[in-house]
Amino acid sequence: MPTQRNRYSADFKAKLALEVLKGNRTLTEIASDVQVHPNLLMQWKRQLLESLPTIFADKRAKENREQEEKEAQLYQQIGQLKVELDWMKKKVGRLA
Repeated sequence: MPTQRNRYSADFKAKLALEVLKGNRTLTEIASDVQVHPNLLMQWKRQLLESLPTIFADKRAKENREQEEKEAQLYQQIGQLKVELDWMKKKVGRLA
């Protein structure tokens, strides 16, 4: 019979990773209190440290991405209007 894996919330993981990072208690103390394997705590700590720089850079990247999307939309509209204008010029030229 297969064993069922525990699923932990992101808040729980973050709280424990910060506690491990602070170093007020040893890794084994924390692991035994919450009944989580120490290797798992170290993995969460590593993930926290790797993602910290992106937390502050995300806002700028998101703003840049939104700006680029808006520019792409505007260029598409300009292209569409140019095509329509050229078509109208041809139509008017034929009628005159």
